[in-house]
Amino acid sequence: MAIQELRVNKVRTFLSLFGITIGIFCIIGVLSTVDSLKRKIQNDLKSIGSKVIWIDKWDYADGNNGSYPWWKYFKRPSNKYSDALFLKARTTSASNVSYFLQSGNVTVNYDDASLQGVNLYGVTEDYERIQDFKIIEGRYLSEAEFQRGTPSCVIGYTNAENLFGTAEKAVGKEISIKGKRLIISGLIEKQGANFGPAGFDACIIVPYRFFVSLYDARYVNQNLIIVQPKDNVTVSQLSDELRGNMRQLHKLSPYVQDDFSLNDMNKLIGDNVDQLIGVLNIAGVLIAGLSLFVGGFGVANIMFVTVRERTSQIGLKKAIGAKSRTILTEFLLESAFLCVIGGLIGLALVWILALILSSIIGFPIVIGANIIFIALSICVVLGILSGIIPASIAARMDPVVAIRTK
Repeated sequence: MAIQELRVNKVRTFLSLFGITIGIFCIIGVLSTVDSLKRKIQNDLKSIGSKVIWIDKWDYADGNNGSYPWWKYFKRPSNKYSDALFLKARTTSASNVSYFLQSGNVTVNYDDASLQGVNLYGVTEDYERIQDFKIIEGRYLSEAEFQRGTPSCVIGYTNAENLFGTAEKAVGKEISIKGKRLIISGLIEKQGANFGPAGFDACIIVPYRFFVSLYDARYVNQNLIIVQPKDNVTVSQLSDELRGNMRQLHKLSPYVQDDFSLNDMNKLIGDNVDQLIGVLNIAGVLIAGLSLFVGGFGVANIMFVTVRERTSQIGLKKAIGAKSRTILTEFLLESAFLCVIGGLIGLALVWILALILSSIIGFPIVIGANIIFIALSICVVLGILSGIIPASIAARMDPVVAIRTK
């Protein structure tokens, strides 16, 4: 009967179900986007390193410099390679300590080709153990190459594609940076768009000692010491020990303020993400709630008209023995079915939009089975609530009066 109602009154049904479609579209769209965003950020946090602290002169949480002037940050001492060695030897709660230097917008040359905007990372031995990236061609830098500062490197996938056309051809090629030649020993797996503070697609990783032959460590974009705790140690415990060791290293008296910052990257990014997700959820609920509210009235209108058109049929059914609960159930099922149709249309629209957005933003928007279940459950509940009054009217009709109605 519901399908027949759709066929006979196409325009009326479409206009009535439009609100349901938009409401479910908003709910599924927001939930799917937020869920996919969470999954992407969790993967990006792995690339930063699980439970890591970045030691820097800058406090990343104080981005607007409201509580501490920028010039005081600027005057703080820069990290040195010897600082990383000191912390590695003295910090018992740390499993890995890496010195990290980054120079942005580097120009890389290969034969007649030139690639600009490359991020050059100078790292020490522990860097690979902290970060989450995979070498898919060739090999990573060896211990001997780190010790000697050998002109070898591993290259990001996007850089390799731009330089050589095909990324897999990169291994063994010779490139030059600032006139110094180096050999590509490995290719990093493609990662796509990254929400973290650093990515690997557009980078080149070289040994620290080779990096400082090109750039002064005091004047690079990033000069960090990255520390990862042991498995049985929390970030808070590691932070406490690092603070004591750093104060000892900088020879600070008990009454002098820290001249360094311990940045918990997982917490920093996680807090910002939670705020963003909270705003998206609120906006999605408000828009979807309004659309579903309007759509519910549309479905109720359909059901009132349907009950009126079938009044004589209802009277005939009750006259031959149909019980009131049978009539009630019939119209409630029809109302729920109409809402489910609107929900399925909304789901189809979200699926199309997800395919388009996934190709644009660089990470997949996935519609989870739990999200589909929630959306369809909302449709059923909304259908029952929208149809309960018309269905109750139909169930209470007097069969004799109903049969006489034209």
